[in-house]
Amino acid sequence: MTISNAADRKKILDALTEISNSMTRISAERDFIKDAVADVSDKFQIPKKIVAKMARVYHKQSFNAESEENSEFESLYEEVVVIPAPK
Repeated sequence: MTISNAADRKKILDALTEISNSMTRISAERDFIKDAVADVSDKFQIPKKIVAKMARVYHKQSFNAESEENSEFESLYEEVVVIPAPK
């Protein structure tokens, strides 16, 4: 496969440059998120895992779905593990 047309090569190179720039922005945003989670965790003594989950739920606006899923998990776990099986 060869790209002999100079204009096409330029279009491809331009696209690669924009993709690379986007990847750089994504990386910077990930670093920001990591630092923000750590900052909240340190300031308020909340585990990072909880802060990150709160941020995801807030972003997705999925609190009700998360609550329902957690409730289902708790019920099933108690049914299978906590409540002793009949002998």
